[in-house]
Amino acid sequence: MALRIGVFVCDCGTNIAGFLDVPKVCEYAKTLPDVVYVKENMYTCSNAGIQEIMDAIKKHKLNRVVVAACTPRTHEALFRKACEDAGLNKFLFEFVNIRDQCSWVHQKEREKATEKAKDLVRMGVARARLLEPLKEIKIDVEKKSLVIGGGIAGMTAALSLAEQGFEVYLVEKENRLGGLLNYINQIYPSDANAQQFLEEIVKRVEKKKKIHVLLNSEVESVDGYIGNFNVRIRQKKESKEIKVGTIIVAIGAKPYEPMHMYNYDEYENVITQFELEKILKEKGKIDAESVVFIQCVGGRGERVRYCSRICCMNSIKNARIIKKMMPNANVYIIHKGMQTYGTEYEEYCRKAREEGVRFIRVRDAVPTVTSLEKKDGRIAVGFYHPGLRRKVEIQADLVVLSTPLIQREDAKRISQMLKVPLGQDGFFFEAHVKLRPVDFATDGIYMAGSCRAPASIDECIMQALAAASRAAIPMAKGYVEAEPLMPLIDESKCMGCGVCVEVCPYGAMKIVEKNGKKVAENIPAACKGCGACGASCIHKAIKMHHFADEQIMAQIEEAI
Repeated sequence: MALRIGVFVCDCGTNIAGFLDVPKVCEYAKTLPDVVYVKENMYTCSNAGIQEIMDAIKKHKLNRVVVAACTPRTHEALFRKACEDAGLNKFLFEFVNIRDQCSWVHQKEREKATEKAKDLVRMGVARARLLEPLKEIKIDVEKKSLVIGGGIAGMTAALSLAEQGFEVYLVEKENRLGGLLNYINQIYPSDANAQQFLEEIVKRVEKKKKIHVLLNSEVESVDGYIGNFNVRIRQKKESKEIKVGTIIVAIGAKPYEPMHMYNYDEYENVITQFELEKILKEKGKIDAESVVFIQCVGGRGERVRYCSRICCMNSIKNARIIKKMMPNANVYIIHKGMQTYGTEYEEYCRKAREEGVRFIRVRDAVPTVTSLEKKDGRIAVGFYHPGLRRKVEIQADLVVLSTPLIQREDAKRISQMLKVPLGQDGFFFEAHVKLRPVDFATDGIYMAGSCRAPASIDECIMQALAAASRAAIPMAKGYVEAEPLMPLIDESKCMGCGVCVEVCPYGAMKIVEKNGKKVAENIPAACKGCGACGASCIHKAIKMHHFADEQIMAQIEEAI
């Protein structure tokens, strides 16, 4: 069949058209071999733009489509579906990124940007000529889920899935559910009793027959792929194996212990915010007429580089509790800038000021406190006051250090076991901060709560519901369709060296024995088509579907 290629060039408003000559790019595209139709669109991703693609496929009998627009990361699926709806195999579509790779990086070089856009379109058309129709692979999904971590996020996710009719295994390494919530006194901004709130959630979990709670348990190993994960769980000295379709990681985080900071391990009346929570929960009071909260201890560059976000609100909450217990007490919060984002939190902070809590802001560039000395059983807290332009000293009966949440020790083991990444700060790394905020890059595995980043209880609940809803989609359908971008292995050339197994970041390659010979085998459901295996094969035994050598070489030849 003769090739009939359609090229659609997007203005993207002024994102592209404002920095290069789109009409010239269109005229150039008409001169390329096998191109029979070219169209300029104001917004190709709009309903009108999508309809123009579909109409052109039918009217001009196009059997290849090239769209020159923005990034395939956000829009490729949209254009592929348009091709599919018009009766064209969606893998006969090629995306050329002339926004991110051209107009945005050459904003002051209009002529050169136009020439580069022509080059990119020519390369895209060259590859489109060699595209082949492919068919997605349908994989059955086990309608069971594993939730790792029995804190508020884990319990919420388990409840959501169970209420949708799915069986859930909730694994918690401690001897009770609740995580850090077991040690919290009150919840901000509602000031609700944390233990009553927790007990209600735990009762709901325990009543659900669909939820199998496994306390004193740890996940030992996980093999498989979306829809078919084989999980080994150790409970005390016994091990059991289960099969699940999806996994949610909700292991939470832990408070940082500020050893060798602010005399924490030296003075008994210097405690952490977490320890204050436990005192208020167990005793319901403190013996102190003057309390100083010191923010960002260990955070924002002192020990970890990030802001933990929730420490400020915890301090305000506990400062208000102390003021209500002892209206005449002096309560100070020394900070570098309060994180009270949102109208509700800002209102909560305003109420604390009205109730007499004193906020003292110090400069970001200097230590929050310059001296901490014990005098007559009290703590003399010295710091430089930028408003007064001098050093100030407050006599305190109790000093409370607000420390950040940090990742748990077993996060690295879970990361390696599930083959999911940890970010620079040690927390789990999502697939995309905006488009897939609770997904891992590995399909079928999701995250929720403070294992992703320090989060409040409300945020943990919202993330857990989001993760449960994401995990429910493939289980509700009963199957997933994997893109056929996996490698084609020539077993006659394969030597079974295992290099492809080592380099595969998704665990999609394995060595098996066939006819007495060890060869590589691909697991389609786990494969992402990244091409690491093909690039690493020194025997040239691996060919990538949709990214074949000849397709890539055609682009390179057009480029040079």
